[in-house]
Amino acid sequence: MKRLFSCSVILFVLNSCMPTHNNYPATNSSSNTEKEYLEVLKTYKSETAEVLTYLLNGESPEESKTALTVENTSRCNMVLTVTGNNYFKKIPIGKGKIGSVMLPKNQTYKLSGMVCQSSYQTSKFISNSYSVKLSD
Repeated sequence: MKRLFSCSVILFVLNSCMPTHNNYPATNSSSNTEKEYLEVLKTYKSETAEVLTYLLNGESPEESKTALTVENTSRCNMVLTVTGNNYFKKIPIGKGKIGSVMLPKNQTYKLSGMVCQSSYQTSKFISNSYSVKLSD
């Protein structure tokens, strides 16, 4: 009996040292992207009217800005980050939607974001209107 009790205590101690698993949902890139999308959406100021006016009136060489449009044809919301010389903007783009922004011409911009669980990154010199279509 004493031996059985000793073995039970040893097994209990060994089990307590084993790693435990919790039932919390694992965080992944798509849930982080959705959280970021919802946060950016709260404060985002759309430039759709300015972009449409620019595109409908035609590009003029005298203008200092140009339009960037991104069509998100994926099944996931996304946030596109645009960085350039003294320029930084996060654009929330819903699934099946188009995001747009006006940005200074003749600069190299880095465009990056997560489309579903795929990473998108490119660097592009933009001198006139530029469009991108992203899908999963």
